[in-house]
Amino acid sequence: MGINSGRYVLFNARIYTLDPRESLVTALVIDHGRIVDRGDQLSITSRYQDSSALIDLEGKVVIPGLIDAHIHLQHYALNLQRVNCETSSRKSCLAQVAQHAKGIKPGDWIIGHGWNQNDWPEGFGDTSQLDEIAPNNPVYLSAKSLHAAWVNSLALQKAGIEAQTPDPPGGRIGHHENGTPSGILFETAMSLVSDSIPKPSVSHVAEAIREAQGKLWKMGVTGAHDFDRRTCFVALQELNQSGNLKLRVTKSLPMESLQQAVDLGLRTGFGDEFLRIGSLKLFSDGALGPRTAAMLLPYEGEPENRGLLILDAEDIVDIGSKAVENGLSLAVHAIGDAANHEVLQAFEQLRILERKLPAESRSQLRHRVEHVQVIHPDDIHRLLELDLIASMQPIHATSDYPMADRYWGPRSKTAYAWNSLLEKNTKMAFGSDAPVENPNPFWGLHAAVTRRRADGSPGPDGWYPEQKISMMKAIQGFTTGAAYAAGMENRLGKLSPGYHADLLVLAQDPFNIEPDQIREIRPLGTMIAGEWVYLQQELADITSIS
Repeated sequence: MGINSGRYVLFNARIYTLDPRESLVTALVIDHGRIVDRGDQLSITSRYQDSSALIDLEGKVVIPGLIDAHIHLQHYALNLQRVNCETSSRKSCLAQVAQHAKGIKPGDWIIGHGWNQNDWPEGFGDTSQLDEIAPNNPVYLSAKSLHAAWVNSLALQKAGIEAQTPDPPGGRIGHHENGTPSGILFETAMSLVSDSIPKPSVSHVAEAIREAQGKLWKMGVTGAHDFDRRTCFVALQELNQSGNLKLRVTKSLPMESLQQAVDLGLRTGFGDEFLRIGSLKLFSDGALGPRTAAMLLPYEGEPENRGLLILDAEDIVDIGSKAVENGLSLAVHAIGDAANHEVLQAFEQLRILERKLPAESRSQLRHRVEHVQVIHPDDIHRLLELDLIASMQPIHATSDYPMADRYWGPRSKTAYAWNSLLEKNTKMAFGSDAPVENPNPFWGLHAAVTRRRADGSPGPDGWYPEQKISMMKAIQGFTTGAAYAAGMENRLGKLSPGYHADLLVLAQDPFNIEPDQIREIRPLGTMIAGEWVYLQQELADITSIS
């Protein structure tokens, strides 16, 4: 299926290059995985007809490959093998767990993901429901947000969690009124149980990611910025060394690995064209779903709850100073307006530090704020002033808006505020946060353009419609913006000479269809480094080269 050697021409197509110098062409010339020329099909085909194979795309549309700028590859890949708890009711989730329990041995762990108590009429579960259906198996079900977990009594027992067990720093153990653990764990308390689960081997994770690649290609994903940890990094290296990594991955490093990275001399940008070091990942707060995102004012209806501030500005500066002095950029998770404010305060100090570094150590690191889900209006301009990248996930807005309205109230006016940030010329990169959300980038594009769900809710104008953005701005978030965040903007994200031949072939033109149709777009073909990694039969029939 690959044609990644030799020279060939794609022509008779509507090709959006995302290069303002020549934004729309009808032919591309590809040679050994790179674009070497582009332009009008008559001039291109006449110039290259004797030295290249010609592929007539019969009027189809071509866009650059889409990059998911925030994904958890290991979690996504493994969750394809786990119990799906993204259901409309707690009862349905329990039915899935019960069915899974029938097929495994006593003592084996049951792992699942995807529940959101805000979507369940019954609300949070507790140990008793899981104990009833899986009395002989420890159960661990992570929430859709990945910031809470629901476990049974056997899992609590294996973790040694009792009524007197103290909350860990940055986390909370849920309790019944009588003081016994409820089975709901928040933030860092999740690891009290998750650390007891047998870890998947590197080879198992590598195989899961290899299989998951195929699903991502079908959606149009050609690159990813991964935020999982060491096992995922080793698995990605295995895949890359064996030639089986066919996504361009920018790999973050966890905060706890900072010293090891410094000792080894690892710097942001180290690696090759398929696997390279990204940023050091920090968490400043929790998430909206479990109401642990750190807020300046209390949650609506919860006067005592302002969420959990895991790292304040001083903490971030302490950690970040060591990172920037050693050439590592930062990617800081910030959901609530208080967390975003603390992160901005920290970056203001870190930028001052960077300017004082010796000339040979100085580099303008591309720091990122991950999510920026709700930001105080007075802070919106500061991301541009501090030259920070807003790494955001449009699909979060349409998924989360009922919770945001309920718990943030009027503050939601500057929640998922893509347009407000873009009006300030903030650099922006888009992703999915899969498996928190579906990684289909066309779902993300639809959310960015419409701020509506698939069923049309909350209405024809969308949720806070002033924050909608154009299709071009949305696609740039998944292409040129994500490439810039990875430090690869000179060879990725556009269809220009010298750039990697990473592209999608589409039947529909995303710039010339009704917005509600964007979500239904499915690539006919996905090319990475000049190789067709995915082809529908319709396209396979016309791209064969003898």
